[in-house]
Amino acid sequence: MRLALYQPDIPQNAGTILRLAACLGVAVDVIGPAGFDMSDRNLRRAGLDYLDHVEIVRHLSFAAFMAGRESTGTGGRLVLLTTAAETAYTDFAFARDDTLLLGRESAGVPESVHEVVDARVRIPMQPGLRSLNIAVAAAMVLGEALRQTGGLGKS
Repeated sequence: MRLALYQPDIPQNAGTILRLAACLGVAVDVIGPAGFDMSDRNLRRAGLDYLDHVEIVRHLSFAAFMAGRESTGTGGRLVLLTTAAETAYTDFAFARDDTLLLGRESAGVPESVHEVVDARVRIPMQPGLRSLNIAVAAAMVLGEALRQTGGLGKS
């Protein structure tokens, strides 16, 4: 299981997600360009000392991210978390080698990314409300994906 952050906007959210990934033993792909300086120094403010415990792979662009997935032959399905999905994450059957893709806090992902993902899932919410904080969404869906695949508590 992996997390992928598409052009993250907010360093505190990225740091929180990296800390989550460290604690749950999940690697993170960061797809640029980011909306902030992605230096370890900036991320450490939110991620604290957890950055030393998470595998972070940085990609210059979405094209580079996809090329890396193809060249290694790994990565399984690319599952996008989006408010535009029909399928609730709790109704989706996750696999151990899935990569959960999170869009930008300000704009999600472009239609071109929606077109290439293998699946799209949403978090059901009350009518009239747009979305959750991206770090909260990551925690909810990653927790369910790891629960389904037996990945929780395996460290």
